[in-house]
Amino acid sequence: MQREIITARPDWQQQAKAVGFDHAFGDDGVPYWHETAYYQFTLEEIERDLEAPTRQLVTMAYQAVDHILGRDDLMRRLAIPEAAWRYIRASWRRGDTDLYGRFDLRYDGSGPPKLYEFNADTPTALFEAAVFQWQWREQNVVRGALPEHTNQFTSIHEKLIAAFGSLGLGARTLHLSAAREIDEDRITVEYLEDCAREAGVATQLVSIADIAVTADGRLTDPDHRTITDLFKLCPWELVLVEEFGTLLLHDAVRVIEPPWKMALASKGLLPVLWEMFPGHELLLPAYFDDDPRVADLGTSVARKPLRAREHAHIDHKRALGRLPPAVGPYGPEGFVVQALAELPGFSGNWPVIGSWVIAGQSAGIGIREEAAVISGDRARFVPHIILG
Repeated sequence: MQREIITARPDWQQQAKAVGFDHAFGDDGVPYWHETAYYQFTLEEIERDLEAPTRQLVTMAYQAVDHILGRDDLMRRLAIPEAAWRYIRASWRRGDTDLYGRFDLRYDGSGPPKLYEFNADTPTALFEAAVFQWQWREQNVVRGALPEHTNQFTSIHEKLIAAFGSLGLGARTLHLSAAREIDEDRITVEYLEDCAREAGVATQLVSIADIAVTADGRLTDPDHRTITDLFKLCPWELVLVEEFGTLLLHDAVRVIEPPWKMALASKGLLPVLWEMFPGHELLLPAYFDDDPRVADLGTSVARKPLRAREHAHIDHKRALGRLPPAVGPYGPEGFVVQALAELPGFSGNWPVIGSWVIAGQSAGIGIREEAAVISGDRARFVPHIILG
């Protein structure tokens, strides 16, 4: 694993604008898409250290669902609303298919990766991992900036099409929803809609805010069409407090991600996995914050709110430092404490590997890096290649 320098394509901004990749340009003049560098891997590093461990983590996560749903105390501990328990368990018993997720991994090119967290419910950074970095690779091969035999670890696009095709929707319409005023969410659902259409699925985009409930208990879109199947790029805990959320608890609509994903959609999964697979080489030690075993983690830890997203309100303690009190929108639901494993540095840059899972299959990676040892919400996306 190496970080290499390369000249950016002269027209990448125009290409990004043409496909609606508006958040590529970032905020405050700091681009989110970064293509004056790339990460280079060997095929062995990809297959042995990323693809195979991802398959293993998927299996462990599914086993954790079964474990969590069988214990009321864990359902409470993960802050899953009790009113949804029957709904979630029924979804798991039916075998409702999930669509996608992303493991965030620490990896430095040597030895197995370590799991930071699993974005199981509403992961973004999908379009750039599936499409835009692939186009970057192809165009740089054509212009001679990359070797002709260069490859990339991504089968996300093909696997998404296959996944949508296997949902068994028939002639029904799949509504895809998000807060469409957020660029990152918008391009994610638009890209997923493209994949669904390629699979032959009838689709309709709808803003979460525009979903209505009729007097006879149906969900409808702004054109008054009944919603029977819904992809929602909105966390389950927020969906359940929407006006239409209680209707979903009666299985009135098929929802993707399925209800059982609530068992994986919090940082509480980390101590559960550590309890189930103590000492596993892919895991970092983790406990709920009131567990006395937290003291065993020593003086270097990360405290994470159960429901935090985009690395929000994650606090770190090194040496004799003290964790600050909880502040902000995340935290009242509880915390986990995980052993601190700092990111590896490459020329003053620290990358997180996002390992994608589509319908339970390892499907590729996307890399986000920062010029800081602790990743945050200003991380930039950097493409990668496989060489050799």
